[in-house]
Amino acid sequence: MGTADSTGEAERLAALLSTLKERSGLSYGALGKRLHLSASTLHRYCNGDAVPADFAPLNRFARLCRATPEELVEVHRRWILADAAREQRGKGAGGAAGGAAPAADPGTGADLPEADDAPKSPETPDTSETPDSPSAPRPRPRRRLILAATAGVIAVAATVALLVGRLVDDGAGAGAGQPAGAARGPVASPEAAESPSPSPSGSASGKPSASPSPSGTPGASPGSPADGKPAAPPPTGVPFHASVRAHAWENQCSQRYLVDREPDAVRPPPVEQDAPAWVAAMGAVSADEQVVEVTLQGKGSETVVLQALHVRVVRTGEPLPWTDYGTGVGCGGGVALRTFDVDLDQGSPAARAAEGQRSFPYKISESDPEMFRVTAHTGGRDVSWYLEVEWSSGERQGVFRVDDRGRPFRTSASAGRPAYDYPPGASEWSEHQPG
Repeated sequence: MGTADSTGEAERLAALLSTLKERSGLSYGALGKRLHLSASTLHRYCNGDAVPADFAPLNRFARLCRATPEELVEVHRRWILADAAREQRGKGAGGAAGGAAPAADPGTGADLPEADDAPKSPETPDTSETPDSPSAPRPRPRRRLILAATAGVIAVAATVALLVGRLVDDGAGAGAGQPAGAARGPVASPEAAESPSPSPSGSASGKPSASPSPSGTPGASPGSPADGKPAAPPPTGVPFHASVRAHAWENQCSQRYLVDREPDAVRPPPVEQDAPAWVAAMGAVSADEQVVEVTLQGKGSETVVLQALHVRVVRTGEPLPWTDYGTGVGCGGGVALRTFDVDLDQGSPAARAAEGQRSFPYKISESDPEMFRVTAHTGGRDVSWYLEVEWSSGERQGVFRVDDRGRPFRTSASAGRPAYDYPPGASEWSEHQPG
């Protein structure tokens, strides 16, 4: 994608952000103070000079500007396209900087001696002339022509090796479950894999399925030269990027956590984008329910069909005997995207589509991502769990695992546990007041 395309995606995102900002009636300074961002940073987002590497600040910005659910989805869609365009531009710049060195000009006279072309001593007779025809013209040396042809063959071979090496490397990385979008936030586990068909347990065998024959060459085996040129290797790996938010909130005052600490040893509650770090530092576990958001976007022009979404329970036990702490930093409206509900108290939990919303399958591509919100809840258990997405693309299919950076999600009931809140403007935790 060219620079113009990258700039265009950023400008389309900025136009929507600017509209939301103007409609809110708030200044950049007022918005920045509430979002813990500088006014200059917000101004750069709204005029297209910068695109954040993570969606969280734009999510909070749009909510604060009272964006409708449809507008919030559109902000997320434009951010994905702008971020992808920026990454593509970066890859293109890197490729342009790494061009091959120009070949030597065979007409410069910079010849290299061949192995059998050692200098002759004056005493050595010149056998290049015919003994019985001293006056016959000597053939013109072909050393310069041979060297030029050899240099051309070496350059072509090196270029082909480099391209094939890059294709193999890209395929290996994707097959190992390392989505290219991993830098934008929590991603699915490296246990994600590709397989000819899902196993009953939902795990993947890791063996790629057979690739179709190249177009226009019926019966040709993959990798066989049909027109004198080596065939491109069949695609491998997971054909989409995945971004996972393990601690999304329904709104700013709904989320509660269980922590095995007294109130004076618990940090003040985080804002939503800082929840993963706060949870890790406090050893916290989501109380009663956990909201997970998964964004899937195709890597190229091929269409990927998401066949199903499964819930896998790793372990279940009695609720944790810990203290319940609420975020309580001000409320905001939730947004319904592709919303699914999971009752972890069932014997075989399943992801059920919200009322009025169709269930799987869905289709994704590079320009048409999908965002799924899964709300899992329990009223009397401590449950470790993760998700699996069945996918197919052409003749390939596999199972993609979605979890919290390689670990299962964990959700525990909090009924009967001591509860505390941290009201806006407070400097310490206080006992929760129901109602």
